[in-house]
Amino acid sequence: MRLQARLPLYLDLIRWNRPAGWLLLLWPTLSALWIAADGWPGWHLLAVFVLGTVLMRSAGCCINDVADREFDRHVKRTAQRPVTRGAVPVREALMLGALLALAAFALVLTTNRPTVLLSVVALVVTLLYPYAKRVVAMPQAVLGVAFSFGVPMAFAAAQGGQEWTLASVPAQAWWLLLGNLFWVLAYDTEYAMVDRDDDLKIGIRTSALTLGRFDVAGVMGFYAIYLASWAALGLSLGLGRVFLLGIGAGAAQALWHFTLIRTRSRDGCFKAFRLNHWLGFAVFCGVALDLALR
Repeated sequence: MRLQARLPLYLDLIRWNRPAGWLLLLWPTLSALWIAADGWPGWHLLAVFVLGTVLMRSAGCCINDVADREFDRHVKRTAQRPVTRGAVPVREALMLGALLALAAFALVLTTNRPTVLLSVVALVVTLLYPYAKRVVAMPQAVLGVAFSFGVPMAFAAAQGGQEWTLASVPAQAWWLLLGNLFWVLAYDTEYAMVDRDDDLKIGIRTSALTLGRFDVAGVMGFYAIYLASWAALGLSLGLGRVFLLGIGAGAAQALWHFTLIRTRSRDGCFKAFRLNHWLGFAVFCGVALDLALR
């Protein structure tokens, strides 16, 4: 009965009713997985990366809410999160996060040694991100690394053998990670624009505050770098016109997001953030269909 009674709190803690967060992680990871496997990657790797993405994002929510509990109570949008309002104790949240991370790690163990090593690096970056807000002017860049680490992991899992080292991961995988980082900067700056006033009062550093009046221009520039870099890298890896149609669909969505954020309204910026997973989905569809239609 105790678990049954607390389950709604746990589901709220991991944002179960808000799947946009793990979808933002999933689409670039699956895009990289399809590219690395030169098409369909097989049910095993698909299950590992889909379930692993959901589990690690959920674990990240637990860690983030514990780290930010003192700040979140001063932000209207986050004041009622379970840890912040005391409904879930800190120790309990950390235990849940650890269990979820261990479950994700168990999935990774079914792949190969280089993928396991990369997963450890990804976990370290995930743990560092919540504290980056205290010292880094644009902590969204740290989040970008954490949210993009599925890309080299996908290449390692699809192409690597047990003899691989981290140095064996193809250079294109790291360039794709860097390009995807700019997409994370784009949508998480939109997210930060929602809380700009609250963050300014409590002293948290964000890309929205760092960019100041150039926030909208910054977001659009980040979108452009992401889409242009992935287009160039995709073409260099043998993708073609159908892939570019996916990039074009993503670009059209980015332009629509400009109309949502240009007045910097909270509702418009939050809507743009929430719908960003469709941009990632468009790029993934371009990748998967291009490879399937060869």
